[in-house]
Amino acid sequence: MKKATRKPCCGARIVALGGGTGLSTLLRGLKEHVALNAAERPERPIADLAAVVTVTDDGGSSGRLRRDYRILPPGDIRNCLVALSDDEALLSRLFQYRFHAGRGLRGHSFGNLFLTALSHVSGDFTEAVRVSGQVLAIRGRIFPSTLANVTLEATLAGGRRVQGETRISRSDKPICRMGLVPRRVKPLPEALEAIARADLILLGPGSLYTSILPNLLIPEITQAIARSRATCVYIANLMTQPGETTGYSLDDHVRAILKHTSRRFIDFVIANRRPVSSDVARRYRAAGAEAILAETGPLKKLGLRVVADDLLEEHGVIRHDPRRLARLVLDEFVSRPTRS
Repeated sequence: MKKATRKPCCGARIVALGGGTGLSTLLRGLKEHVALNAAERPERPIADLAAVVTVTDDGGSSGRLRRDYRILPPGDIRNCLVALSDDEALLSRLFQYRFHAGRGLRGHSFGNLFLTALSHVSGDFTEAVRVSGQVLAIRGRIFPSTLANVTLEATLAGGRRVQGETRISRSDKPICRMGLVPRRVKPLPEALEAIARADLILLGPGSLYTSILPNLLIPEITQAIARSRATCVYIANLMTQPGETTGYSLDDHVRAILKHTSRRFIDFVIANRRPVSSDVARRYRAAGAEAILAETGPLKKLGLRVVADDLLEEHGVIRHDPRRLARLVLDEFVSRPTRS
């Protein structure tokens, strides 16, 4: 098993892969520990924080802009930009502002429109993301996993194939296999470079089949993680997702990743151990979701260790507590010299 090693003189380099609200939640917690200069480093142990974001979203505002303007879906990247913003005040609120009326505008967020316009002005989506990061003064870097116009495809129990992230997430049959259309797409070189230089690689939290696996279905990204000397940590979801992971245990999630990548690159699993309140659990259960328990036995057989903590935040909906999650990541895999 790899060791998590922090270089005290230069800080840790962390790469987080995923999408959706899970990735932005993680980034929101970690950004508080990113040093922008040497003077900040004693109190902020992260020297570089890079997010590699899935680009298969085809729903809502992102899906409309993707179809109308032939750009990558901007929604998940917009959320990551706001999460990493040094000051989540006026500009961040502006990026998240969603139009509620107006023909053609209804449902779009300002940030999505900004990224779309900037990508057309600059002729380069990655440049639009970089400039947007400067506008928001983000503490980190954000890369799409690929610049290809890629579609997610699922093979369901019974053999039926379903294309598109939205349709897949609504499927009522178990998912047997995931793939990308086209099958082979080129990863962003900057994403591969960030992975190669990382001390710590984080997968999730996020939807197993529509946020985490889309990045790992790009062979060069999986190969880069496997070749890296970085410790690789999978951060488990708090709840199962109706349709996608109904009835899944913690080890079912990990086994699905191993099945699709054919590589054993995960070293640790982070899971929540705090029980969900009875009222909230009842409401989620009615929608077909159950809490994912921090069971260690099955994962030990895979050679993995589970790090469990109270990571739950309840405000009408269930989310990871970004500060507690970030603190756990730092305490377990960055602050201590070695972890075997």
